Amino acid sequence: MGRKSTTREPIIQEPEGHGPEGFEPEATRRDAGVSESARANRGWWDRNADEYQVEHGTFLGDDRFVWCPEGLDEVEAELLGPPEGLKGRDVLEIGAGAAQCSRWLAAQGARPVALDLSHRQLQHALRIGGPFPLVCADAGALPFADGSFDLACSAYGALPFVADPRLVLGEVRRVLRPGGRFVFSVTHPVRWAFPDEPGPDGLTVSSSYFDRTPYVEQDDEGRAVYVEHHRTLGDRVRDVVASGFRLVDLVEPEWPAWNSSEWGGWSPLRGGLIPGTAIFVCERH
Repeated sequence: MGRKSTTREPIIQEPEGHGPEGFEPEATRRDAGVSESARANRGWWDRNADEYQVEHGTFLGDDRFVWCPEGLDEVEAELLGPPEGLKGRDVLEIGAGAAQCSRWLAAQGARPVALDLSHRQLQHALRIGGPFPLVCADAGALPFADGSFDLACSAYGALPFVADPRLVLGEVRRVLRPGGRFVFSVTHPVRWAFPDEPGPDGLTVSSSYFDRTPYVEQDDEGRAVYVEHHRTLGDRVRDVVASGFRLVDLVEPEWPAWNSSEWGGWSPLRGGLIPGTAIFVCERH
């Protein structure tokens, strides 16, 4: 989920190779392919996993299934189905981070596997612990046999960061059993047209919703260190259908009155006016 909100103590020993002190990447808009995007985002999440867990760990909890910065919880949403129906089901979590969602799934009696591109994020999953496998792999090349899972889920994992979402969707379909459900959340596509600011400056359209040029942060040699890709709402629907899924539901969570947190560009101010998250509920043909 995005970047930046909350408090915790420093977590695990700082790894070496975090880059030069005070380095500020250049933000630009340019093309970035599959390999460049994967390499950049693996590095970004490895470098920033500690900060991410410190800032967001309290909000996410260790064993909650939170879909988005709005705070929509799977306990109430039941997008994967009723909790009692999860017992004994094989579930793949993609972009698991510290595997909070997998930990909740395991508590319901499911058999989750937590997958992430970032080794550092999975070190946090290992630190917290849990009775399920952790797998470091690219979502576009899942290391599982066909039909290995009943369900798959991804809370802001992989899809916003990949150059070819159909590659990921095709892989998810491959590893799901017939009738299997895949639920994933991403930044709502309309947000692309607005600045990523939580205050009033984030309420004025500043770019074209239809401009699909990736957002790239790059170093002084032009190498991407962070990449986000934009798909319109129609693009996302077409990607889902073309990859062999049936779109069951599209959920746009409203900002709840209890949530006073800011998370990057998400905030109560913006959340009360424009959607921040889109959740796609899909079933494999």
